[in-house]
Amino acid sequence: MSKTEQPGDSEKEVVAVTKHGQATIPKRFRDKLGIDAPGKVLFRETEEGEVIVEHVRSPSEMRGFATRSEATTDKPATQILREKREQDRDERDARFSTEG
Repeated sequence: MSKTEQPGDSEKEVVAVTKHGQATIPKRFRDKLGIDAPGKVLFRETEEGEVIVEHVRSPSEMRGFATRSEATTDKPATQILREKREQDRDERDARFSTEG
């Protein structure tokens, strides 16, 4: 069972964790992050100790990525992907910091 809490401006939801360490990501957060099932998420910890959940794109979502505007560069594909992930993470962090 989950319980929605909205103290102040932040949105929080308590979810149960099974004995196997599994938890269900609430639908509104999956929708906000663009997470489809089955799928993957990345948990990362910031230097401040906050845990961030990020959507991990599937290979099919990445298909055609290099053919976009970045294809005119001499950068290796791995560097382009790394920079794109950082850009997406920065945009997501900025969006959540203004919402919460």
